[in-house]
Amino acid sequence: MNKFLFSIRYIFYSILLISLSFTSCKSKKQLVKSYKVELEKPSNKIAAKYAEEMEVSKGAIKNGRLYEFIDDWEGTKYEYGGLDKRGVDCSGLVYLLYQDVYQKHIPRSTSQQVEIIKRKFENQLKEGDLVFFDFDGKQFSHVGVYLQNGYYVHASTRSGVMIEKLKNPYTYKYFSRGGSVQ
Repeated sequence: MNKFLFSIRYIFYSILLISLSFTSCKSKKQLVKSYKVELEKPSNKIAAKYAEEMEVSKGAIKNGRLYEFIDDWEGTKYEYGGLDKRGVDCSGLVYLLYQDVYQKHIPRSTSQQVEIIKRKFENQLKEGDLVFFDFDGKQFSHVGVYLQNGYYVHASTRSGVMIEKLKNPYTYKYFSRGGSVQ
């Protein structure tokens, strides 16, 4: 009789445990799906400036935090290893942008940043995706953040922080890959 009761209890608790685990998984999935980051609307001045620069409508500039960040850093000179307004390098800019705009901590170096992306074809790139270049025969030696309509922001060694067309004839031949941060 004791073995019989033990078996019934075992089956009951097993079914209860299994059903609870399925229920808890389901609720977690729903929480993740319903979470959505609210975009801060850009000021009219910022929206107009970047819409004109990237040849899009003013309404296409939706991520105010991103374009305010770019506006604040634009023109900052390039400095290898730099992480402030006195000078910043390409991976440092991407590192700071991700912290400030997306509240996401990513690695500091280009070689580590390329390891955390999910690769995409060029025509699949979305705002916030990373774009990598192979300059001077070095694989993944430069990084920027894709914006839209074929433009990206980066810290150029010659001009500092700037927005540039991805298909710029000088730099496009060095374009290596792009993808979204995982």
